This record gives sequence, C-alpha cells and structure tokens, in this order.
Amino acid sequence: MLVLQFVVVTVLVVTGAGLAYVDASQAAKDKAAEEVMSVAATLADSPDVRSAVQDPNPSEVLQPYASRVRADTGIDFITVMGTDRTRYTHPDPERIGEAFIGTIRPALEGRMFTETYTGTLGPSVRAVAPVRGEGDGAVVALVSVGITVEAISDELTSRLGVVAIVAVGVLVVGGVGSYLVSRRLSRQTRGVAPAELSSMFEYYEAILHSVREGLVLVGRDGRVVLCNDAALELLGLTGDPAGTPLLELDLAADLEQTMTSREPCTDELHVTDTRVLLVNSAPVQARDGEMGNVVTLRDHTDLQSLTGELDTVRGFAESLRSQAHESANRLHAVVSLVELGKGEQAVELATAELETAQQLTDRVVGAVAEPVLAALLLGKSSEAAERGAELTLTPDSSMDDRASDVAPRDLITILGNLIDNAVDAAIENAATRAPRVAVTVRVDGAEPAADSGDGAGELVLRVADSGRGIAADALPGIFRRGWSTKPGGAAGGRGLGLALVGQTVRRYHGSVEVDGDDGAVFTVRLPARGDGGADQDRAAGPAVG
Repeated sequence: MLVLQFVVVTVLVVTGAGLAYVDASQAAKDKAAEEVMSVAATLADSPDVRSAVQDPNPSEVLQPYASRVRADTGIDFITVMGTDRTRYTHPDPERIGEAFIGTIRPALEGRMFTETYTGTLGPSVRAVAPVRGEGDGAVVALVSVGITVEAISDELTSRLGVVAIVAVGVLVVGGVGSYLVSRRLSRQTRGVAPAELSSMFEYYEAILHSVREGLVLVGRDGRVVLCNDAALELLGLTGDPAGTPLLELDLAADLEQTMTSREPCTDELHVTDTRVLLVNSAPVQARDGEMGNVVTLRDHTDLQSLTGELDTVRGFAESLRSQAHESANRLHAVVSLVELGKGEQAVELATAELETAQQLTDRVVGAVAEPVLAALLLGKSSEAAERGAELTLTPDSSMDDRASDVAPRDLITILGNLIDNAVDAAIENAATRAPRVAVTVRVDGAEPAADSGDGAGELVLRVADSGRGIAADALPGIFRRGWSTKPGGAAGGRGLGLALVGQTVRRYHGSVEVDGDDGAVFTVRLPARGDGGADQDRAAGPAVG
C-alpha cells in the first residue's frame, strides 16, 4: 500500500511539474513576443526614427538610439533597416551595412508580425514592424526587435526553480502522508496483509453461515448489523435484516430488551411464538468506544420439552416412591394386626387404601386412553395429594388414544404446566378454601368449533383451581415469559410455564380461555384432527377471554 500510494503521488507530481513546465514555457514565449512587438511598434512610430532613416547616414543617429533603448528594455537586439534589408543598427557594429537575415515581406506590405528565426545571434523571437513615411504613409524602413531563445530559456529556468521546489515539497508531503496512512491501515488491520484479509473474510463468511448457533450483532443505535442464517431461522425472520431497527422486527419486548441491553446476560430463556431460545448477550468495546452487542441464540425447544417430560416422569417416580413408603408402613401395620389375631381389621386396613388408589387409576385410565397423558394425571394426582391438595378428573372427561394429533410431549407441556400452576395456587389459598384442582380432558366432535380447522372436532383441556384467581387487568400479559403470581416473580426459572403453554397452543392454532373470577379456570382448545399439529408457522397469539 505504501509503494502504491507513493507511486501514485510521484506520477501526479511529475505530471503536474510537466504541465507546469509546458505552461511556463508557453508563458515565457508569449511574454517575449508581446514585449518585442510593443518595442517594435514604439520604435516604428517614433518621429526620430522616421526622420533618421531618410538621412544620408541613418546609422549615425539610430545606432546610439537603438543601443539606449536596448539597454533600457533588456531587449537582445534592435535592428533598423532599409526596405532593401540594409542594416542601419545592430548589437555588433561591424555588421551594420550587411543584409538583414529573416523574413520581411509582411512588413513591406505594411503588417507587423512575429517569428522565431535563427539569425546572427542565434535563435530568437523577433517582431518586424514597418516604418511609414509622412504624407502618403509608404513604408520607408523596417524595425526588427528580438529576444534570443537562450534569454527566454534563462527566464524559464528561473521560473522552473520555484516549480521544482514546490514539486519536491509536494512529493515529500505525499510520501509522508502515504506512510502515515499505511501505518494507520496497518494498525487497523492488525498488520494483516490484503491477501490474508481476503482469506480471513472468506473463512468468516463460511463459518458465519454454517454454524447452527444463531449470531446477531446489534449496533449502538439498536439496528441489526449482522444476522446469520441460524439466527434468521430461530427468530422466524425472512430476508436479511441488516440495517433494520430491532423495533421493526416484531420481536418479543423482553427479547428485544435483552438484545439491546448494555448489561451482559448468560443463558437467559426466552419464549417466541414457536421456539424456546437460550440467549447470551455481551457488549463489545472498541478502541474508539462502545460498538454494540453480540447476541448468540440457541434452540432450547426440544430440550425444554424433554425437561418437561423428565419432570413428569420424576414426579411420577417420586409419587411411586412415596406410595411405596406408605405401603410399607401399612404392611407393617397389617402384619402386626395379624400377629395380634385381629384378622378382620388387618384385611380392612390392607384393602381400604388399595381400593381408593385402584378407583383413581380405573377412573383415569378409563377416561383417558392416551397412556402418556394418563400417566401424567396419575403422577400429578399423587403429587398433589402429598402436598395436601385434591386433584380430580371431572366426570365428563373422555379421550381415546387416537382422538387427537397433538404430540404427547405437547400435551405434557400444556396440561403439566397448567396443573402445576393450579396446585400451587390452590395450596396458597388453603387458608380460605380447601385446595382442589379439577381437570377435564375430552374431545368435542358434535359441533366443531370454528378454529378446529377441518371440522373434525376439538380437544378440550380444562384446569380449574380453588385459588384466589387472576385479576382482569393481568390477563393480557399472563402468557409472557416472566409473568408469575408466586413470590419472587420470574426468579429461579419461574414465569416460564404459561409462556410455554401459550407457545404450544399458538403452534397448533388453538385458543386459551381464562376465567379468573372464582379461582382460575384455563380452557385450552386444540384441533383434534388435521394439519394443525404439523404447522410450525408463526400464528397469532392465543385468544385470552
């Protein structure tokens, strides 16, 4: 870069100096021509010259006169001659009387002219003017005034000295400027050569678009600087949003705030319409100040679903463990009664709890043939009982194992989170009302709802609790990540369950109705059959009533 810039500056300076030389040379010639014409015209119009050329010996008067004028004006030669070319004056007195060397025809015709001609003093720029007599104005003599080319060259050389000094100064300044620019460029590129920069950029482009983790660069002004392919997919965007403000991308408010915040965040969960994202954001500091934020996005949807399923299985296992513990206690009591000869009491104690558990199992399995959902309900029922709440399945519950296209893991997400929230709310209000949770699972197919899609009925999931309910002004925001009625708000991972419920319902183009007057009642309606379960497009938010 330094060599290239220096070569460019040198070429410009040399070209400029050449043009200056040509201009100065032409200016010197024009000045010389103008000067000789002025002197020649003055001498030709002089009465002394006009009268002297008509004397018998013109040289006696004209030679001293011409010498004085030549000395006063700096002209190299002044020659006054007759119309037959005979010289009356000359810088070299010995050449007086000789014939003038040069063109005189235009002057004899009465016209003054200039030419560059080589005479006795060498090449010169000369002007020849006619001297007219009094009366008829006939040409009686000629005056030739000239400046030698050597004299013009000397003047040009004096001018070129200044041009050369300026050219050298410009060259030095240009060289120093090129060096400083190259140093600055080297610092900005960290000493990497252009070829290496090009190679790095190609690798950067390849890596940027091949990684599966979303990457978004957000400027200080809140505009997207860069967004790779994975981020476009995770955020549900179409087209390159570079240069677009985040406000215009229709992202969730909390996600937008995280992406523009000057505070770093690590592994923060955010729920979009179709995905659960794990977001990391870190501000970037440049040498000249803050540049913006680097945001990475990871798809946490499948892991979150699996975590929900794992929580369900863990709850079911914990329920089995507690039941096994209680069964062991009852077994010890039964054995003790048998040893004491209390057979009837032993049988009654052994069968009473078993009958209650069997009735619950028969009720759930008989109403809900979907095995995953039945296991969820049994596990949640045992968990609620351990916590002092009663979970019941309403009599109108009925669902065949082939009645819905909704994936089992999505049913776990919806019903599991709603039951957990309902149990928590009922227990919190236990001082006022006995903690109860009623669950309804059924398929309505007699009168298909408008949002069921193909008229094949709808799956209804309803969870009602005996808690305090939900205020009407809080209903519009309950499906946003972070909303929670529990102490501590969204701390400790709370405030995510209803957001996941809303996301899953949107994905199936379903709806959620919420009644928070007398306890909370959540009613989820999903298409029982059709293509809703496979549709992953972004849909409108769940209807909250």
